[in-house]
Amino acid sequence: MSATDPSVTRPVETPAAAPAPGGLARFARAAISPRGAVYLLLLVLLVAVAILNPSFAEPGQLVRYIQRVAPIALVAIGQYFVIVSGEFDLSQGSLVTTQVVLAGTLIGQDDAKVIPVLLLLIVLGAVVGIVNGIVTTFLKVPSFIVTLGMMLVLYGGVMWWTGGAATGNPADSFRQVGRGGIEGLPVIGLLPWAVLVLAAVVAVAAWLSRRPFGRTLVAIGDNSAAGVFAGASVWRTKTAAFVISSLCATVAGVLLVGYAGVHPSVGRGYEFIAITAVVLGGVVLGGGRGSVWGALAGAFALETLFTLLNFTSVPSTMRDAIQGAIIIAAVAYSGAAFRARRKRPTSGLGAVADAGAPGPVVDADAGASAGAHEPPGTSGIDPTGSTPSPDPAGTAAVRGEQKKENRS
Repeated sequence: MSATDPSVTRPVETPAAAPAPGGLARFARAAISPRGAVYLLLLVLLVAVAILNPSFAEPGQLVRYIQRVAPIALVAIGQYFVIVSGEFDLSQGSLVTTQVVLAGTLIGQDDAKVIPVLLLLIVLGAVVGIVNGIVTTFLKVPSFIVTLGMMLVLYGGVMWWTGGAATGNPADSFRQVGRGGIEGLPVIGLLPWAVLVLAAVVAVAAWLSRRPFGRTLVAIGDNSAAGVFAGASVWRTKTAAFVISSLCATVAGVLLVGYAGVHPSVGRGYEFIAITAVVLGGVVLGGGRGSVWGALAGAFALETLFTLLNFTSVPSTMRDAIQGAIIIAAVAYSGAAFRARRKRPTSGLGAVADAGAPGPVVDADAGASAGAHEPPGTSGIDPTGSTPSPDPAGTAAVRGEQKKENRS
């Protein structure tokens, strides 16, 4: 058989995989990605605040700072579950205000009412979340409209009840949840209950995000139709996300009773602060991508930014404008980074693997059984990684050459 016979199939050289970037390059790429940029931003802001106010870096002051951020962080975590499912919850701020006013009005100075009123607040939060979820999923009303209506209903009811003035003064035993803590500790002195509550909620939220519920929520946010075909209950999952959001707002309201007092404007604007924090944390509006840790870091970064602005004497009236600019910039940056990643050129199998493209799936048992009945040279997998195609003409030519050699 001639060495130059064109009928003989020769293996095709596989292009070499692209070399993996170094550790420093990978770290830099992760730091500037939409998900990693918030951590870098938070670090820069904390350093800047510590430079302007050195006492901020003291352990006791940092713990107090976490106590102050805890209500915003709780609302942001609840907003994460809703946004990652592809929806919005604009009723969080009004629900916080409602819970604060109810606690201040119903408890009074009677310590015996603390537990019953607390249970009432939890039930009210769950009902608000269920209503938001059911109307959104069953009646097909956009969540933006549903929660906007719920926000107006709650806020209007509070204003009608209180007349727009501060009312109520709950017992100190109830307010200690937001302002008290474990005293006499070394280094930090006081460990606020708010910090412990935030740590517990973050732990539960991170656990839920790793469970099938959290993965289903992300899948539904990415493609709800695919979730339905996969057997997921869209209405039940999204309703549970709204309930989690309302319960987080309820816990934030309980903390604010002790920290900020009772006033109809306590929770105003919290829903927009939470959305800003979630978007800043790399959670994609429209659902499908994001993490609890990103939302938490976004809340801390946003509050650290406002603290920095206070130290630099920037008027507080600029906060809304800065929030709007952050939302626009974060969404634009996330969209640009995603488009750039999709347009990244691919070369060879290494690039395909880096892009996350699934390779061919080969059944080993099927391949073994097929190879037992095929002549040598025709049962292997094409070195290029593609599915082999039969070549009857080439196989016949090889067999003919073998017969000629045997006869001679």
